[in-house]
Amino acid sequence: MIELFIIDFSDPASYRNDWGGPDLPGVLAVHCGPGFLAAAIIVLVMMRRSRVKAERV
Repeated sequence: MIELFIIDFSDPASYRNDWGGPDLPGVLAVHCGPGFLAAAIIVLVMMRRSRVKAERV
């Protein structure tokens, strides 16, 4: 997810040779996609656990 802060969005040369390149959406999908996916799964699991715990009480 650090990729969001280290690339220059206005300069394609800063991300052209990265995995997912040469296009910006591909680079962001490869570098940030797994982190966003993991965060979403963690949030869903935590919400489900809290709902199950509330039903038990």
